[in-house]
Amino acid sequence: MPQPWNRRRVLQHSGTIGILGLTGCLGGSSTNSWDIDDPVAVASAQQFNSPGCSCCEQYASYLRENITGDLSETVPDDIQAVKQEYGIPEDLQSCHTLVLTDYVVEGHVPVEVIARLLDENPPIDGVALPGMPSGTPGMGGEKDGSLSIYAIDGDKAGAEYTEV
Repeated sequence: MPQPWNRRRVLQHSGTIGILGLTGCLGGSSTNSWDIDDPVAVASAQQFNSPGCSCCEQYASYLRENITGDLSETVPDDIQAVKQEYGIPEDLQSCHTLVLTDYVVEGHVPVEVIARLLDENPPIDGVALPGMPSGTPGMGGEKDGSLSIYAIDGDKAGAEYTEV
């Protein structure tokens, strides 16, 4: 017979779920393996962070080590409004949005991909790494296999841009 739910049982389950949810962010930063030799030149970059997300701060630290130019961080009242403003489809969203002069970068995208995007200058709005995959810049844990980075381009969004 199942145990009845009481305050202690609810707190135990809530604590377990909370710990599992934070494991990716607090499991250590994996940014060093993603560092590049030559910093990427950007005129300016603005990162919009989800409230209370330490992964966003870790990703911004990673960017500061691997780009030249100014990086500002903002925690908007409504992060979804920012994502909507920049045309990021729901299925490509992550915890933060980086806005460069000509492109938008969604999620924990490695700087090597940002460098490629700026070098190739494709006719798209930006790129996205959906979710918060383990082992990506700013996230803890180990990378598990390859990661697909997707193009953001209005109605054509979702086509694979590259794989790392």
